[in-house]
Amino acid sequence: MVADKHTSEEMHEDKHDVLKATQIVIHRALEKLGYPAEVYELLKEPIRMLTVKIPVRMDDGTVKIFTGYRAQHNDAVGPTKGGIRFHPNVTEREVKALSIWMSLKCGIVDLPYGGGKGGIVCDPRNMSFRELERLSRGYVRAISQIVGPTKDIPAPDVFTNSQIMAWMMDEYSRIDEFNSPGFITGKPLVLGGSHGRETATAKGVTICIREAAKKRGIELEGARVVVQGFGNAGSYLAKFMHDAGAKVIGISDAYGALYDPNGLDIDYLLDRRDSFGTVTKLFKNTITNKELLELECDILVPAAIENQITEENAHNIKAKIVVEAANGPTTLGATEILTQRGILIVPDVLASAGGVTVSYFEWVQNNQGYYWTEEEVEEKLEKVMVKAFNNVYETAQTRRVDMRLAAYMVGVRKMAEACRFRGWI
Repeated sequence: MVADKHTSEEMHEDKHDVLKATQIVIHRALEKLGYPAEVYELLKEPIRMLTVKIPVRMDDGTVKIFTGYRAQHNDAVGPTKGGIRFHPNVTEREVKALSIWMSLKCGIVDLPYGGGKGGIVCDPRNMSFRELERLSRGYVRAISQIVGPTKDIPAPDVFTNSQIMAWMMDEYSRIDEFNSPGFITGKPLVLGGSHGRETATAKGVTICIREAAKKRGIELEGARVVVQGFGNAGSYLAKFMHDAGAKVIGISDAYGALYDPNGLDIDYLLDRRDSFGTVTKLFKNTITNKELLELECDILVPAAIENQITEENAHNIKAKIVVEAANGPTTLGATEILTQRGILIVPDVLASAGGVTVSYFEWVQNNQGYYWTEEEVEEKLEKVMVKAFNNVYETAQTRRVDMRLAAYMVGVRKMAEACRFRGWI
């Protein structure tokens, strides 16, 4: 059995450290599954972590040096897979944690991948189009030896999009001296992208909301929904919920939140959001993100950043269901509080797995040179997400654990078994 290394004191000290929190739940999952200690030692950190320095000539003629990361958590199952984020707060520990989450997501939805993740410490909101292109190409040159269609396949993440993926694919194709659309996913359709990729994360979250609502006897028609975050996932999710007949009573961005108990005009807000998901600046009557999270509602969807529901506010959450569209929005202590209060949590590694699922579909289409319609993509995504949700939910019920631990048990089991069959453990 795995030795118990994580005391309650250690957990309290590290409650907002996403890597430590992830390791604690992996430890618990492996212990529940009966794996020996060496499995935890193998899976608690990425097998490979690359840090690079990227010199970029800025538009004013100066040269700025950016720091970039690429983590590859575990490749026992297959190539590693995961997004690249551009954000001023990117850290090595965050990238490590995100790569582990990607491994778990891939295991939960049964994809032939391990987890990877990348990031560059930068603020794209203060960079020109050409500066972003030079940075994107420089990053690919710096990591080119460890990535590729059969090694590690990047994708979009926070503040990156299909245009940035296109630049990266083009740079890799120059280095590889071969057109390699399967090197990266989330590309424009004309460069081998897949129908449904842009909305995939939100579609997956929507499916999880629907299935969770069924378990709790909540009808989506007229259900009160709050979405924290109005970026790619949050904005599309708000639209899908609105179209399903739910009342989206609250949304937020980095600057504040909007609330209407009768339901917000989502189409109006979508028309006015900018490319970074900002919309609340246009309105005078706003509330805080703290107030938004504590609104009376049926379904709360944190779709912004990590550590939003904590021990400090978990007792004030009034939702019946919390569905995590963001990575790590709920601390471990808050998870325990919400579970004790009877609130159903659909964890991030399950709820947000729609993105990597359709990225896998894109990679498959690139490899076979045959492309699917949007209807075919959505049909396949529906089957994958419903199966994954039911598997995690049934594991939670039969093993009498919360949904987060159940999801980790499902995801980590596939990695551990792949490592065992390869003779690594």
